[in-house]
Amino acid sequence: MGNRNQGRRVVVIGLGRFGSSLARELVSGGCEVLGIDRDPKLVQKHADELTHAAVADTTDVEAMTQLGVPEFERAVVGIGSEIEASILTTSLLADFGIPHIWAKAISRQHGRILERVGAHHVVLPEHDMGERVAHLVTGRMLDYIEFEDDYAIVKTTAPTEAIGKPLGETRVRNKYGVTVVGIKRPGSEFTYATPETVVRPQDILVVSGRREDVETFADLT
Repeated sequence: MGNRNQGRRVVVIGLGRFGSSLARELVSGGCEVLGIDRDPKLVQKHADELTHAAVADTTDVEAMTQLGVPEFERAVVGIGSEIEASILTTSLLADFGIPHIWAKAISRQHGRILERVGAHHVVLPEHDMGERVAHLVTGRMLDYIEFEDDYAIVKTTAPTEAIGKPLGETRVRNKYGVTVVGIKRPGSEFTYATPETVVRPQDILVVSGRREDVETFADLT
């Protein structure tokens, strides 16, 4: 199933606190992760936790090409306070034509510049910690919020088996242990879901439950 594996190879650039926590979460979720940083100490520190790790200047086209970065579909730029390196790296990934680029910004202004040079998603880490962003990078979920005690709320596309039937009949809660809280049709507002709500293709569902259960449910899409 191509759709299920498309988020399984991710390059994470910048292995500071944000990048390394994101990379670890991706690996624990079954992704193959290439971690790159220009600081050999950081690469050494995290090498054992990642699938591959390399020391490189991420603004250098040749170095990035040699590492196979242009072949990746998903990239995350987690470079810290070096704004120039962050912008040049993001721009380089966009030039490679990587279809999904997340970039960490240290301010909204920095975020706007990252969008302009080609980032598809800008992350402000004080609001978006690495673990949450990892769920979004894999492409299974459109949004993810985790609360204490292993409880999470997820926004995800409707799985095939739920389409065309009222929610009460799909037995989603019994089968997967999750509750469909809300539903959004293309072109209309979010509404609360009821057992009578019939799910259509292209519907976006808001689902709550135990972290493991909502992840399993999102994997069905």
